[in-house]
Amino acid sequence: MRRAYKLRAYPTRPQEGRTVRLLADHCDLYNAALQERREAWRMRKVKVSYGDQSAQLKEIRAADPDGQGRQSFTAQQQTLRRLNATFSAFFNGVRHAKGKQRRVGYPRFKPYQRFDQVLFVAGDGARWEPADGGRGGRWAHATFQTVGRVKVSQHRPVVGRVKTLQVKREGRRWYVVVVTETETVPLPPTGRSVGVDVGVARFLTTSDGEIVANPRFLDAAQRRIVDLQRRKERARPGSGNRRCLRRALAKEWRRVRNQRRDFHHKATRRLVDTCDGLALEDLRVAAMTSSAAGTVEKPGHNVAAKAGLNRSILDAGWSQFMRILVAKAESAGRQVTLVSPASTSIDCHICGARCTRPRQDTVICPVHGGLDADLNGARNIAARAGLGSGQASAA
Repeated sequence: MRRAYKLRAYPTRPQEGRTVRLLADHCDLYNAALQERREAWRMRKVKVSYGDQSAQLKEIRAADPDGQGRQSFTAQQQTLRRLNATFSAFFNGVRHAKGKQRRVGYPRFKPYQRFDQVLFVAGDGARWEPADGGRGGRWAHATFQTVGRVKVSQHRPVVGRVKTLQVKREGRRWYVVVVTETETVPLPPTGRSVGVDVGVARFLTTSDGEIVANPRFLDAAQRRIVDLQRRKERARPGSGNRRCLRRALAKEWRRVRNQRRDFHHKATRRLVDTCDGLALEDLRVAAMTSSAAGTVEKPGHNVAAKAGLNRSILDAGWSQFMRILVAKAESAGRQVTLVSPASTSIDCHICGARCTRPRQDTVICPVHGGLDADLNGARNIAARAGLGSGQASAA
């Protein structure tokens, strides 16, 4: 399996300038390849593939020796693969959106300030030197073609064979993402298997009664974010004040994003360490958070309430939580089962009868009375995955 380590990098001022130039050159390559695809289809109805564009790299490098010719050939191939993956995702989205109101955006050109990462193959344009733990302490080094040997803070061991290195910019910070290939290390069995129901009022509830509260990081930062956004909109475009406010706003969003990811890592680690099997709903979060505004001819109802619910769902980050959980379970030899989410919260887990839901936290079975909605859903999820005792036959 593959594992990624995101480590903070500390380039010198000259190295930072060269890294910015590296990103700009790859951004130019990305936009030029996108332009070629757009023009080929618009003018001749011809599809341009990754293979076609990769074959042109030799000529492009020869024509621009001080620009594209300086960069790593394999890194440029990774940038073209990135564009190809973007087009593949676009066409898949178009196929799945047919007959629906959902719109899929065509791949767009990227400005320099939004092109923030370049991928290298280890040993070809990039090299990784791990921290030795001696006099060097925790400092490792990553060497990139045209950039140089960059100091990296290695706060934990990098395990496995290094496959790729990625230089990444986030605001005014720099990171190196090291991807390694390693073997699965199974954890000892625990004898516990649970269904997990994720929600908004509570972040998750397990079928054996464990509850994890929803931290609501976005709600805690909402006032600061709204204030910075309002001040940025009032600032004069191009001014230093607007630039400072934009950086402060990006910092607030980065803090919320990091808090959410840290919470997800800790919550999934507890589940993987204590459970042999896990069952979750196969949620389609993108469909659940679609706009309720409707169209001009048929406007939606309760638009403000739906917008608030969408914000709460996105703040919980269910998709990221499931991705992290699946990755940790794979590395630990645990099993994760995804089940259909249809009626898991509204059907009684004891007899299977359809319940009513007068409140968000309660369902009422016509046979067994009031039940905790989240716990009922978690037990239904466990039963569908074959982890629980299932629904008892009706008396």
